[in-house]
Amino acid sequence: MLLIKLFFAFIQVGLFSVGGGYAAIPLIQEQIVNLHRLMTMEEFSDLITVAEMTPGPISINSATFVGMRIAGIPGVLLCTIGCIIPSFCICLILAHFYYKYRTVSGVQIVLGAMRPAVVALIASAGASILMLGLFQAELADVAIRNIRLVELGIFATALFLLRKYKINAITIILGSGVAGTAIYALTGSI
Repeated sequence: MLLIKLFFAFIQVGLFSVGGGYAAIPLIQEQIVNLHRLMTMEEFSDLITVAEMTPGPISINSATFVGMRIAGIPGVLLCTIGCIIPSFCICLILAHFYYKYRTVSGVQIVLGAMRPAVVALIASAGASILMLGLFQAELADVAIRNIRLVELGIFATALFLLRKYKINAITIILGSGVAGTAIYALTGSI
């Protein structure tokens, strides 16, 4: 029963994650954390962090990690296939129609209207992970007294370096890991 639940959860993720992998994150969160309660938000945040650092699309990486965490190899196969099948079928159909009708102005209007929704999905996922990373709590539970100062400093520095100097994301990720490890090692908080 669990495998069937996982398969259909990821079919829904694959079917409704319009806008790419980052848009799938809140859908995976809704299915796995909120609806089926198969993971905690902290486990989910860790999973997204590892899926982001792993080569490949984040939605497929997330499906693979969720499947392995919850149901082993059969879970990996069903979650990954469930995530891929809807996108594969929809892409085949849409590619056919897009190339046939791409010059029609209505197509461009529909695509333009979908962009704000995709940005909202990505922002929602980012806000959830940011709150958990900085406050170790979801948005509703945030209190200033719970702020994690080391994580806030690393976040602010990484954001500044990314925006101001356009430093490579891999360098930022590795540097953040080294900085965090060094700070916690020096303060004895590991």
